[in-house]
Amino acid sequence: MARIIELLSPTPPGWGGTLLVGLLHSVEIAVGAFGLGLVIGICGAYGKLYGGPVVRDLLAVYTTIVRAVPELVLILLLYYAGTDLINQLLTAMGYQRIDISGLVAGIAVLGFVQGAYSTEVIRGAILAIPQGQIEAARAYGMSPGLLLRRITLPAMLPFAIPGLANLWLIATKDTALLAVVGFYELTLATRQAAGVTKAYLTFFLAAGVIYLLLTLVSNLIIGRIEVRARRGMPSLKEAR
Repeated sequence: MARIIELLSPTPPGWGGTLLVGLLHSVEIAVGAFGLGLVIGICGAYGKLYGGPVVRDLLAVYTTIVRAVPELVLILLLYYAGTDLINQLLTAMGYQRIDISGLVAGIAVLGFVQGAYSTEVIRGAILAIPQGQIEAARAYGMSPGLLLRRITLPAMLPFAIPGLANLWLIATKDTALLAVVGFYELTLATRQAAGVTKAYLTFFLAAGVIYLLLTLVSNLIIGRIEVRARRGMPSLKEAR
């Protein structure tokens, strides 16, 4: 036990501080990717519901491909091929090549993947809104932007939260996939600590506990958000 405490200590020679830094990076990229995916999802859902035939077809191709291809393959493809494509375009236009931050690239890659799933979650939530609310808003002459801000988003939120909550939890775990491209997050920090100390069981169990705690805290926050979003709606007990 003393050996375990020493290994997990936040100060050297312990590796607890290294794990916490990795956790911070994981949370940063999960928040950024989830936010980017949410923006893509809102735009994608509106495009699939109200866009023209070309827009709907393009979005259908996007969501189908992203959900069909394994996420690890997409991460490798987008991370390496995407950054190389950007630099080739810059070179062709006469600009110098740039070094893209690992954090920015990670957020962009995972956000692109999250966007496909968010599109379908939000589309389903919008379809669950009673159409009378939408028709009444249009009868009052609300513009599409005002309709989105005052009616659609607030009304669809209670229906979207369960699906979006799952996507957030997936985002926190998908950050581990970025370890394969060298991004320093919790999983890579755990591998580094375990490789140096040879205490593989200790550090990977510690990482599992950290991910579990992150999930439990997230569930508490999501539960409060869901209660607030469902104000004025019948409770599940009343619905039964």
